[in-house]
Amino acid sequence: MRWLHLCVVVLFAVAVFIFVVQNFSVVTMSFMGFSARAPLALLVALVYVLGMVTGGSLWALLRRSLHGSQLTNSPDA
Repeated sequence: MRWLHLCVVVLFAVAVFIFVVQNFSVVTMSFMGFSARAPLALLVALVYVLGMVTGGSLWALLRRSLHGSQLTNSPDA
C-alpha cells in the first residue's frame, strides 16, 4: 500500500511539474477592481492553496460542531 501511495504522489508531482512548465505565460487577473499580472501556474497554485485552507477550516468546523452536538445529545449528559 505504501508503494501505491508513493506512486500516486509521484505521478501527481510530475503532472503538476508539466502543468507549470506548459503554463508559465503571464495572464491578467481582475477581482473587484483589483488587477494583477502573474504567471498562470502561480495563480492556479495560489487558488489551490486557498482552497485547501478554506476546505480544511470548514472540515474542522463541521467536525467540531458534530462532536459538540454528540456530547450534548448523549444519554449520559
